Amino acid sequence: MDDGKAGYVGSKVDLRCRFINSAPPVKISQVTWQKLVNGIKQNVAIANPSLGVSVAPPYKERVTFKNAAVRRRTPTLEDTTITFSSLRLSDEATYICEYTTFPAGNRESTVNLTVYARPTTRMSLSTPTLVARSSSNVKTPVATCVSANGKPPGTIRWETRVPGEATTREYRNPDGTFTVQSDYILVPSRETHQETLTCVTTYNDEVFTDSVTLDIQYEPEVSVDGFDGNWYLNRENVQLSCQVDANPAVSLYQWRLVNGTIPSNVEIRDNVLTFKGPVTYDLEGTYVCDATNSIGTQSGSVEVSIIEKPLPQVAASDVISVIALLLAAGVLMGITITVLVLKIRSRKDDDSYVHSLSPLTLCLKLFSPPMILILYLHHHHSNYVLTFSWLSNGSPSRKLSQPVRKRPTDDIQVLCVSHTMFA
Repeated sequence: MDDGKAGYVGSKVDLRCRFINSAPPVKISQVTWQKLVNGIKQNVAIANPSLGVSVAPPYKERVTFKNAAVRRRTPTLEDTTITFSSLRLSDEATYICEYTTFPAGNRESTVNLTVYARPTTRMSLSTPTLVARSSSNVKTPVATCVSANGKPPGTIRWETRVPGEATTREYRNPDGTFTVQSDYILVPSRETHQETLTCVTTYNDEVFTDSVTLDIQYEPEVSVDGFDGNWYLNRENVQLSCQVDANPAVSLYQWRLVNGTIPSNVEIRDNVLTFKGPVTYDLEGTYVCDATNSIGTQSGSVEVSIIEKPLPQVAASDVISVIALLLAAGVLMGITITVLVLKIRSRKDDDSYVHSLSPLTLCLKLFSPPMILILYLHHHHSNYVLTFSWLSNGSPSRKLSQPVRKRPTDDIQVLCVSHTMFA
């Protein structure tokens, strides 16, 4: 016989019992399967050469002798293995296989049957509505994971990037199974909205996973976009927009001007203010957007100032990109790089000074050959021209050696790069 057998509720399991006859052989008078309950033997099934096979009523539909020879008119009783079908938790016990022989007497062996119950797992949000309160740091259960009616009990752990803590409890049920419940607790916030919580339940060697996505409601977070600091007189097509992060969505937008009235030429359409016509000084002021949802109302604002003329648009990003590239190349090639950026702005009171300059003259005053890289960025009425040239062994570029003629509204940026190899 086996020392022990195990099966899950509802499954099938065999309890083996075989008789090894002696020489000379003994006569088998009867084989009896019994269940040991609190020290008392209860008959389960009997095989008798004269009376045939009988199964006790509680097991009649679920227990059979596996070997067909046992069920014949002239049975063979050396192998009396029984099969349990549709296992129940109550079937867990010690079973005795007893052989009655002549003239050797009775022989018996035992097998322990263990019945497992695979748990059912479920996961849910703890409450249908989770609300983030900016003034509250109270931790709240946001999700619950349950491993119910398992034997032995399952184990639960959480996988998530959301900071929080788990509280786990285990209950023993009247039928001998166990239920494990774990709650994930955190402070609801807008940062945890749409984050995923995954419950991982382990039972024996089996792993089950289930996930929920947090739906956190929170009041609006508001900012006002559209003012770029370059609203100049007579500029056209300017607008302000109210940018909001909210759950649920904003149901009402309201615009106002601090200490004033929104100008009549402004069109209000939900979260957008459109200023019709040219920009005037009348548009100056602090504009406020109030956004409301079912959780609350919050505001965002912007201070709008008007200037007389447009600001020059300097393509500083182009120059920075070139410098970064050269520095990176210098590290790789073992080159010493010295960079000087000269930005020359025209001055109405000294135009002749500016006209006398050339990029070559500027660079050669600072560096000497063997090699100089000269770049200049010419800005004129929002148009940019980037020109560069290598000067090697004192041979200048004819184009760059000429003075740069410019108008009073022009800008020039000159980039001089000198490098020498390490000794």
